[in-house]
Amino acid sequence: MVTKPSVRALFNAEVPVVRVDVCGAWHQGSCLFMALSSRHPHLFNHIRTFVNARVKWVRDPYLDNAVLKGKDLKQIISLKNQIISSPSKSLSMYTASQLKASLNLPTTTSKFIDKYHSVFTQFQPGPGLPPVVKLTPQAFSIHIEEMAVHNSPTNRQDTVQRLSRLLMLAGMAKLPLYVIEKLKWDMGLPHDYVTTLLADYPDYFNVCVVEDPSSGKEVLALELVSWRKELSVSELEMRARSLGISGDKRRHDIAFPLIFPKGFDLVKRVKTWVENWQKLPYVSPYEDAFHLDSNSDQAEKWIVAILHELLSLLVSKKTERENLLWFIILLLIITSGWSGCLSFLDWLKFYELQAQ
Repeated sequence: MVTKPSVRALFNAEVPVVRVDVCGAWHQGSCLFMALSSRHPHLFNHIRTFVNARVKWVRDPYLDNAVLKGKDLKQIISLKNQIISSPSKSLSMYTASQLKASLNLPTTTSKFIDKYHSVFTQFQPGPGLPPVVKLTPQAFSIHIEEMAVHNSPTNRQDTVQRLSRLLMLAGMAKLPLYVIEKLKWDMGLPHDYVTTLLADYPDYFNVCVVEDPSSGKEVLALELVSWRKELSVSELEMRARSLGISGDKRRHDIAFPLIFPKGFDLVKRVKTWVENWQKLPYVSPYEDAFHLDSNSDQAEKWIVAILHELLSLLVSKKTERENLLWFIILLLIITSGWSGCLSFLDWLKFYELQAQ
């Protein structure tokens, strides 16, 4: 019997990103429910209407090219931030070399700096003194422009609203800071956002302590001070409103945009199922929908809505698959109360086994 795309296929795909379309979100959402139902069938009593079929995973050359171009950009910016954070706006090569692991550099720090000589430059501050690395004048000028963008009132307000929506997606309106750190790059947050952004919006955010589902220990978390109804409108709902669709009619007329890469095709029976699935009522990702039958098409569509909205909040409109898994697993455990049936570590171990 052929099956839906497996978790193993998701982990073995060569490009570690997901587009903001129903293809990636549907794969992720459906596999999460498949994983839970396979481990704990007693939780579910409703059979989904999906017709079993294998869906071929097709690479998108345009997305591959975009990912390739920005391959080392995150590491470049991270090293740049470390240099700029130093009072002298420079680092000794010895200090820089100690950052290789924390910055996830693909090679030695020295080779990385040499490779991007238009961004970084090495010099010897004096006879007998150890070499130092700093930004080139052009790179420093771009950094100043970057800071101007981060500090502009328009951008700060946009960032605050997107971060608020991210917390609202989490159900309890709070997330461990380490989870936000995983999404920081794709969210477009400044590297020191806790001190330069959060501190200026006490009416929005508060840093608190929560129990970490992965360890049971207390960790710092970011919470939304109060629910902001005006922000609890998803990207798809805003599109529907712009077309004059509202109320109950909106729930039935909202469908996920299907963007298939060249060469991707669905067999007729799968295409028919997807068309019927798209016609199901749209449940906002900001609604608490854990009353839905967890193994139903409707619940699956809600999970896809959450993934779609999460990706729409990212500046890059893409992120690594593991970031999506962390977010959704935490959502299921913290909000639904399923932790007694399947612990956080069980989830991670399960996905690791599927990826082997």
